[in-house]
Amino acid sequence: MKRRVALSWSGGKDSCMTLDRLVKDGYEVVCLITTVPADIGRTFGHGERAERIRDQAEALGLPAEFVSCTFDTYTRDYIEALVDLKGRLRLEAVAFGDLFLAEHREWGTGVARAADLEALYPLWMKPDGTREALLRFVESGYRAVVIRVRDGALSGDWLGREVDRSFYEDILREDVCPMGEGGEYHTFVCDGPLFRRSVPFTKGEVLQLETTKRLEHGR
Repeated sequence: MKRRVALSWSGGKDSCMTLDRLVKDGYEVVCLITTVPADIGRTFGHGERAERIRDQAEALGLPAEFVSCTFDTYTRDYIEALVDLKGRLRLEAVAFGDLFLAEHREWGTGVARAADLEALYPLWMKPDGTREALLRFVESGYRAVVIRVRDGALSGDWLGREVDRSFYEDILREDVCPMGEGGEYHTFVCDGPLFRRSVPFTKGEVLQLETTKRLEHGR
């Protein structure tokens, strides 16, 4: 019997790669979990609108579970959500798309343990493996668009770019993690092998998102 797993979902390429790996490894992914600040309505991970995450979930044929939380109660709210999902969906584990940041893995392992679930990290690698990981994504058949860049890491010219071969070649020239593990850039996946249909996404949406983030942070 396949093990039933929930996947922490940001909407970006790492989450998508994790889903792809879980499916190929024989797990049954029963839902996507996304945290949303109670007072903003955009995701904690990438600042994407909740309805766009719902669009992805529908295109993937999976339920989207939104966890409403605050910065102060984030961990507690996440644990409570896992406990609830474990009871409703008979979860056995929760998976995360982290690559190599130890503090992220410690947090995920901790919340999973608190909910009596196993924490899975299918993409876990050494930092020097990120170059090959990005190339695997580029060649995977999935399509992702850059929706956010971190100030001081990458210029605004990267916004709206598709994560393709050209992106791969250009990002290697920058002094950043190729996979953006340090938050240098974030992506939105809009199509690929597991998608039943593509999720339309325009550069105008990217620019609107970036403007919103700048207003929120007073930049």
